[in-house]
Amino acid sequence: MEDLRKILKKRIQVAKKEIPADLVLKGGWVTNLFTGELVQCDIAIFEGFIAAVGKGYEGTETKDLHGKVVAPGLIDAHIHIESSMLHPRRLAEALLPCGTTTIISDPHEIANVAGLEGIDFMMKETEDLPFDIFFMAPSCVPSSHLETSGAELGSEELASLRGKTRVLGLAEVMNYPGILGGEEDLLKKILLFRDFVIDGHCPKLRGEELQAYISAGIRSDHECTEAEEALEKVSAGMMVMIREGTSAKNLQELIPLVKAETISQFCLVSDDLHPHDILHRGHINHLLRKAIHLGLDPISAVRLATLNPARFFRLTDRGAIAPGYRGDLVVFEDLRQFNVDVVIKNGKEVVSQGTLLAPLTGKAMVVPSRLRAMNMAPLDPKGFKIPCQGMKVRVIELIPGQILTSEAVEEVEAKEGELTSDTNRDLLKIAVVERHKATGRIGLGMVRGFGLKRGALASSVAHDSHNVIAVGVHDEEIFRAVEEVRLMGGGLAVISGDEVLARTPLE
Repeated sequence: MEDLRKILKKRIQVAKKEIPADLVLKGGWVTNLFTGELVQCDIAIFEGFIAAVGKGYEGTETKDLHGKVVAPGLIDAHIHIESSMLHPRRLAEALLPCGTTTIISDPHEIANVAGLEGIDFMMKETEDLPFDIFFMAPSCVPSSHLETSGAELGSEELASLRGKTRVLGLAEVMNYPGILGGEEDLLKKILLFRDFVIDGHCPKLRGEELQAYISAGIRSDHECTEAEEALEKVSAGMMVMIREGTSAKNLQELIPLVKAETISQFCLVSDDLHPHDILHRGHINHLLRKAIHLGLDPISAVRLATLNPARFFRLTDRGAIAPGYRGDLVVFEDLRQFNVDVVIKNGKEVVSQGTLLAPLTGKAMVVPSRLRAMNMAPLDPKGFKIPCQGMKVRVIELIPGQILTSEAVEEVEAKEGELTSDTNRDLLKIAVVERHKATGRIGLGMVRGFGLKRGALASSVAHDSHNVIAVGVHDEEIFRAVEEVRLMGGGLAVISGDEVLARTPLE
């Protein structure tokens, strides 16, 4: 405490120009999110925090920004690290050059496989990084009674996470029927985190049911796909997290709702983002770019990715460029393309000319063995047969750019007493194979939207319980794809006939 008092005293002296700052940024246009202005002034940073924003400051180090734009470090308010298929430290290395300095992670995926051990791994592996990763306690493990998960987290298990330094609250409450039905242990979880932030997950929920859901203290939703739905949730006090990730893309539909009267109730999130999107498009900076293209003014766009999420999660030390705020800053070439030049984290330059200055070192990467366990019962191609005499069948229909699916009913003809794929109608067989407890359970159905003409795909990355999911034309190919994933200890595989076209083990 004494050291903090001395630092605070010196920070005040820096602001009064009595002593030099550690770093002064000069010659840049500063985004003032409180007034909606761009202001040309200095930013004086001392011991990781902004001491002053004004004119005429001197520092031990001075950096001329040559007219570039300075914004607060970007914040992703809802992301599943696991979807990136990267170790959290490697993800941090990928996101820092995009201008992101803070993420709020829901370790729901790893928890469904490895329980508290998986969450503990995530928290330990993200300590002491020049990149802040906060966590929400997963509320729904398992996410559904329809699947077998590798772990279960009840209210007693979640109690061990409450109050941990980087745990901000309760993660997306997916089980909204459980809330509406007064499910006892779910309500215990809500009460356990009643003084923290509680995130929601309630696609299509409207009217009295929405009112009931929100009355439990749930304050956000990132599942809105339609403007009317989002506006109803905003009017009921929810923070609507506008999602634009790899699979789900809702920015175009929802960004027109962001106006002066409503801006405080919106922020930007990626939710699930694959590595190729980060590599080729970026992260939250890509969402800013797209929001501007869709007509939002640049300062408002920046606010959705900085001040709004910081306030929602009660992170009062970040999200703006002002005295007393953390020295987390991103320097953009301009406010149209949002190309990153410099990133400063805790007052230290970590990215220069869009490139990470040094790899992020840390503890040895010890991955829980349960993450690699493919505890599956012996498989046989016959296990993927669907007995059928010719009838109407329900078909899962993919919706491009959404994680929601629709249902179709199709007339089918049986072949030798079983249902088979029909590539002419884009009807493929889909299977979910249990991989946690060797139960031998296989869920089977039909899906439209993949467009495969031959072969099969299989993956152990399969939200939310992460059993092995496969889609293919022939049972033998589906079997081989699942077996390939099992043999590699988890990952993704593409099969055509007897040939393995591609495989990505997740090690």
